[in-house]
Amino acid sequence: MRLYGRNPVIERLKSDPQSVRKIYLQEGQGDASYIREKAKTWNIPTVVIPRHQSFKVGKDINAQGVLAEIDDFFYVNFDELLARALEKKLTILFLDNLNDPQNLGVIIRSAACLGGFAIVLPLHDSVEVTEAVLRIASGAENYVSICKVSNLSHAILRAKKEGFWIAGTVVEGGKNLMKTELLFPLALVIGSEHKGVREVLCKNLDLSLTLPMPQAKLSFNVAQATTIFCYEIARQKIKKN
Repeated sequence: MRLYGRNPVIERLKSDPQSVRKIYLQEGQGDASYIREKAKTWNIPTVVIPRHQSFKVGKDINAQGVLAEIDDFFYVNFDELLARALEKKLTILFLDNLNDPQNLGVIIRSAACLGGFAIVLPLHDSVEVTEAVLRIASGAENYVSICKVSNLSHAILRAKKEGFWIAGTVVEGGKNLMKTELLFPLALVIGSEHKGVREVLCKNLDLSLTLPMPQAKLSFNVAQATTIFCYEIARQKIKKN
């Protein structure tokens, strides 16, 4: 895999330098002292490339003069994620049938910025962590545990048996997020924009939540909605502590 851009590469060097295999710096790239220093510390090969070759090396993607070859993304085991969530009081985000890499990247970034979240993706009919996702996440993937499971319904039931309250997002008919006192530990099931949460998963919900939209009768996209849900969850966590 490759990371494109200064921030994603710097964050990877801060959090997991051993996963970086090689770094490419565009000729004349200014203010790259931190990258060069960390690369030297961890014996990471650094290659300086002429400006006219930078887009060719970067597959015509604007990498801001910095890109890195890295190990494939590491998904944590669900048992490990569940144990970590209980220990660190993380809220688990179960993403159902999410297919847009940009939306996943934004969700990862929001989860990392707000803190206290982990993400579970289904193995099938779902986007995975790709180079495109990493570009949007901009380094946030280093601070959020992410796993893939073969059966999302079974994973939700496992979390429920461990004491997690299971909430699900619905466009209409759920309790108003802003007027609902949430219970912890909490897991949130988020459906796709077109299908919502599948019926087979709705059967496992303890609570359905809806975002209030008193003005235009439109809907947020899944990344926007998830960010709002995560903000309110983080706010209530702070209030309870």
